[in-house]
Amino acid sequence: MARVEIYTKAFCPYCSRAMNLLASKGVSVEETDIGVQRDKRAEMIGRASGRSTVPQIFIDGVHVGGSDDLAALERAGKLDAMLAA
Repeated sequence: MARVEIYTKAFCPYCSRAMNLLASKGVSVEETDIGVQRDKRAEMIGRASGRSTVPQIFIDGVHVGGSDDLAALERAGKLDAMLAA
């Protein structure tokens, strides 16, 4: 199974949506709450090519974007293959 990392903040509906989709796939997720771990915000922005909104999602180190991007991968039928890698 692929390594999935997600940067989130509390009370973020987009974060919840992404986490729910990943949970429905049975994926183990490494979550970093940038509201709690504030030093990780700069790390996230650097890894996400300047994107500063949450969530920011990485699958096997590859930036896939936010919640809408993750949902688009699912609709296109590409998410399962990425998670299985």
